Amino acid sequence: LVLGFAFFFCYVMSSGSYDYFQFVQQWPPTNCRVRNKPCTKPRPLLNFTIHGLWPSNYSNPRMPSKCTGSLFNFRKVYPQLRSDLKISWPDVESGNDTRFWENEWNKHGRCSEDSLNQMQYFERSHAMWISYNITEILKNASIVPSATQNWTYSDIVSPIKRATKRTPLLRCKYDKSTQLLHEVVF
Repeated sequence: LVLGFAFFFCYVMSSGSYDYFQFVQQWPPTNCRVRNKPCTKPRPLLNFTIHGLWPSNYSNPRMPSKCTGSLFNFRKVYPQLRSDLKISWPDVESGNDTRFWENEWNKHGRCSEDSLNQMQYFERSHAMWISYNITEILKNASIVPSATQNWTYSDIVSPIKRATKRTPLLRCKYDKSTQLLHEVVF
């Protein structure tokens, strides 16, 4: 029985099987600050940006891996979409947006290829970023970046839940003794 479960689990994790998607947005200043080296984007990014759209499983927090879908093909991301993604899904660390999209597709997107091809994967992610505009939602609740103001978990979750009708998961990172909002996950 244990061997059968182990085989099934390994098959599910490698076959790209998943139950739902995690849509993850990141706050670039936290990402850059915690890295202890500056990010390379030329302009300060003061908007939440896409970190990824990740197929996930209820039975295991790990995402499918080693999926067999097609590898990233730059030509499948048409020019207007590339222009949009440079705003919604930039690589804030190295500045190489195309490489970031390629890594996200090859690691996560190809696991969902049975329901979203590459173009749809990126189109859907961008559309969700527009629909779930965390920066605007928080700004409308008077929650803006501040060196002196702190907010509780509920201060941040409540306006997002009110605006989206969904309860997000917040992921934070520590910088010395300060907890910083890093990601908002749907």
